[in-house]
Amino acid sequence: MKTISEIRREGIEALSKALGPVDMARFLSSFEIGSGDYTRDRHTWLPSDPDEIISNIQKRQEAQNVESK
Repeated sequence: MKTISEIRREGIEALSKALGPVDMARFLSSFEIGSGDYTRDRHTWLPSDPDEIISNIQKRQEAQNVESK
């Protein structure tokens, strides 16, 4: 199993090869570390009822279909 350092190094090499050094740097700088604890806080903004989640997804899909017509 690779260490996280090896994975990071290989990822940087792959990005550099695919994007070039300048665009690789731009891509990496586009990420923010963020704050908070997703695992702890998700219950405050995610519905706990699976039916509600499915309903929300269906409503968004329907809205997108109306917009694309």
